[in-house]
Amino acid sequence: SRLELARTCGAQITLNPLKDNVISRIKEMTDGYGCDVYLEASGNPKSVEQGLFATRKAARFVEFSVFNGPTTVDWTIIGDTKELDIYGAHCSGSDGYRTAIELIDKDQLPVDSIVTHELPLQDVVSGIEYVNDGSRSIKVVVDP
Repeated sequence: SRLELARTCGAQITLNPLKDNVISRIKEMTDGYGCDVYLEASGNPKSVEQGLFATRKAARFVEFSVFNGPTTVDWTIIGDTKELDIYGAHCSGSDGYRTAIELIDKDQLPVDSIVTHELPLQDVVSGIEYVNDGSRSIKVVVDP
């Protein structure tokens, strides 16, 4: 599962929003304070809303996802209530790629677990279907 993979990659705590009350668990772990940094990388609008309620006042909220449609939130929480620092990120620029390449080169990432499908170019449509479905894949590589 994706949570097991996150642990393999070094995550110390993983939460499943389908089984865990994420906001309550974060508040429990922080004595009611909330998290300092919330990294939203799921692409699910509910995760954005959860992040707003799971963060402490003056926290940093990093949006790292690609959404398939508009996502709406109560900006009063962002500005008036919590005074959050909002950051948008995607692909991390050249430094992010360099870091990823170094981690792979040093065998510090379980690439064999992350890349779940390696397909020839003629199967690119199947690869797109795997990615869109999401339940059968993590990362799909198409070899030209």
